[in-house]
Amino acid sequence: MLKVALTIAGSDPSGGAGIQADLKTFHRFGVYGEAVITLLTAQNTEGVRRVEVVPADLVTEQICAVVADIPPHAAKTGALGSGQVVEAVAQIAESFAFPLVVDPVMVSKNGAPMLGRNARTAFLDKLAPLAFLLTPNLEEAEALTSLRVRDLDGMARAAEKLRSVGAKNVLVKGGHLEGEPVDLLLASNGERRQFTGPRIATRHTHGTGCTYSAAITARLALGRPLPEAIACAKSFITEAIRGNPRLGRGSGPLNHFA
Repeated sequence: MLKVALTIAGSDPSGGAGIQADLKTFHRFGVYGEAVITLLTAQNTEGVRRVEVVPADLVTEQICAVVADIPPHAAKTGALGSGQVVEAVAQIAESFAFPLVVDPVMVSKNGAPMLGRNARTAFLDKLAPLAFLLTPNLEEAEALTSLRVRDLDGMARAAEKLRSVGAKNVLVKGGHLEGEPVDLLLASNGERRQFTGPRIATRHTHGTGCTYSAAITARLALGRPLPEAIACAKSFITEAIRGNPRLGRGSGPLNHFA
């Protein structure tokens, strides 16, 4: 039986991030991809020129339509744009019978806001508690916890605080650490695991977070255990960065054929 994965995220017309990156990643892992659009952007590798958030009721209708007809085996969220959309997604996600990966996309690679400050309370109160896996990077972990997150100790403290709001598992991504990019998983049983990879010197890292969380979601849809799903996704994202096609004048996309 063909497995299905759903992404609930924003659109990147340059194809490097958002639902475009998610769908490419799902396909690469052999799962059927569905996509609910939460916001539209005008962007390329050099920056984001405009963001328009989709009305919350339309996001709700999209999710209801696809889940009723082709129910996914796992889902993920990306950029949600507004508190209203966060609350709409959370209301439906309460009934999900499949794992939900929540990637708290707050700022684009080029610095454009993707989740307003007024939406963070809704995110922590309504959506984070429904996450099977929450995947913040260092900056997002700091913003969500008000803690300093610059090393493994800080990552661990942030993960514990985010677990306390209800997220079953928390993966704090260390791509912006000095030295090797170590990711730290705090699992539902309290176990901590580290996932390491080499630091690759390149400016072409557009869509890294989206692709990473999409790869984890795809592996979960295939029925793989969480640690194995993360390890496989970590290997994939490393090779996707290493083999990037060097497109664009700014922060270019990854190699989704990796």
